[in-house]
Amino acid sequence: MCSCQLFEPGNHITSSQTIQKDGVLSRSCEVESRLQYRSKHTRDHSVETETHHVSAGHLLLLTCHLLVAAHGANVTWSRAGRLELPGGAEVRDRLLWFLPVQASHNGTYTCEIRDETRSLKLNFGVSVSTGQCPDPPENISVPQGVRGGLPCKQKEIFRLNKTRSIRWMKDCRPVEPISVDESGYLRLPVASEEDGGKYTCLVDISLDGRKYTAARSIQLTIKRDLTDAVLAKPEVMFPRRQVVVVEVGKAAELKCLAYIGFGEDPDIVMYWTVDGKFVEEYEGLVESWKYTHNRGRVYGLSTLSISKVLPLFLNVSIHCNIMNRVGRNAGLVLLQEADHSKFYTSVAFCLTAVFATLALAATSLFFKVEVLLTYRKLLRHFYKQAPDGKIYDGYVSVLCPDTLSSAETVNFALRILPGELEKKHGYSLYIRGRDDCPGDAFHEVIAATVRQCRRLIIILSADPKSLAEGTTEEASTQCDDRSQLCYEQKIGLYDALTQNEPRVILLEIGGPVDYSRLPESLRYYKRKQGALKWKPASLGTHNFAKSHSDRRFWKNLRLDDCISSLGLNIQATKNIALFSGSFRQTHSLQYRNETV
Repeated sequence: MCSCQLFEPGNHITSSQTIQKDGVLSRSCEVESRLQYRSKHTRDHSVETETHHVSAGHLLLLTCHLLVAAHGANVTWSRAGRLELPGGAEVRDRLLWFLPVQASHNGTYTCEIRDETRSLKLNFGVSVSTGQCPDPPENISVPQGVRGGLPCKQKEIFRLNKTRSIRWMKDCRPVEPISVDESGYLRLPVASEEDGGKYTCLVDISLDGRKYTAARSIQLTIKRDLTDAVLAKPEVMFPRRQVVVVEVGKAAELKCLAYIGFGEDPDIVMYWTVDGKFVEEYEGLVESWKYTHNRGRVYGLSTLSISKVLPLFLNVSIHCNIMNRVGRNAGLVLLQEADHSKFYTSVAFCLTAVFATLALAATSLFFKVEVLLTYRKLLRHFYKQAPDGKIYDGYVSVLCPDTLSSAETVNFALRILPGELEKKHGYSLYIRGRDDCPGDAFHEVIAATVRQCRRLIIILSADPKSLAEGTTEEASTQCDDRSQLCYEQKIGLYDALTQNEPRVILLEIGGPVDYSRLPESLRYYKRKQGALKWKPASLGTHNFAKSHSDRRFWKNLRLDDCISSLGLNIQATKNIALFSGSFRQTHSLQYRNETV
């Protein structure tokens, strides 16, 4: 049962209303409240007769409007002005029951509601027929070619909450196949002329151990004109079960679209409820709705405006409700607070990536040599050795220095250089004066040895004497074997210029070298790739600074030294050459790795 507050013009029925499970207000409550308002202002009032068509042997319940009776009024039933009711008819809980209807029950029955100040009479006509399907009290029109439906309209029976089964018949023959919901609403296929006829909704129910059948008929007419209004069960198109992300404290707007039929229904009701309560009970909520037309169909568009989203609106059921005389429907919306964790995670990830890139760039800038050397070392495990037929990693040649610097140059060539490259890093060097054998054929041995080396390391001392290309041995007497050195340099430089091997590395010892007094070939390589500088220890040099300078010198030398001795294939060597060239350009060492 529903209880409703007294209706007043201009007021919404809000307090003490019973909301159905789907959040829809029972329309009967609204009708009853309006009748109560009318009876309040009229001392004696009689409502015109409402006729019920029923078949003999069926169950029938006549309902007086119990709203007024619930407020202390007396309810009496009579037939043709007589309180005595015919056999088979009795009053239960202020309802008039026919168990079952008999032919003698045909007539008019009156429900009178009376209290100390007013009286209300409701008239019911009972028309009994002998057929299984009663006469239809109403006609429903459906346009041809559209889908529609028929309501069962057995609310009094459904309110008994008894186990029941629902059947539909057309012209007293079963309808198969059938699509019926729990309220008995029959969904029709696309209407055609053959679908017209008398449809009867039969509800089988068990009462007091006996089985009864209640029936009600509707005449269905198929219209060819699509503009004819059709009474259809409303259906919410959206939202069905939608989750809307909102910001707490900010405004939000919810939309609801519901199908109404093919014409504007004046009895349609469309409204919102929040957690089972009407929006009028909340501040800052405003609802509105209007009709919209699309391709000959009519829809209701309702808007719920929220001026400020409150926490109490989150994760509660917000229903968009629509109802008419045929049925009702509702759509569900849930509000959820926006989750910013993904945004913060994305920002943190981007910042981390930026900082990691900056750290990597800084590492590459300050430790580029170390990175490249480590890269070379790791490549040993991934690339197979590519034999090149060479025996030595480098041929060490000393350009004839002056007398004052010859001791430093010889010490570097014979002790320091092999001590670092051979003993610490496993390189193989050929050094004139250490590895040659007396008595060997001079030119043949030098030429063959140079061609067996992967690079030619030429050591230049500071301030060398003039040494032009083609100068004869007689031009200088400061170095006994200068002609041999000049020959090996010529062989190596010639092969490097014509065959790109051996690679040439220039090392400057003891200070700046005047290249204007050196052969053009050496000046060419100086311009082309620069030279590495070695500074011997002096009295004023700090040990830490000298150690740092030495480490840097050897790392740069190894960067340009003996790539093929690492056992790398051609592609890996090209990759290292690219890194090496980038490093030398960045650090202005004036030394470029041209080829492998």
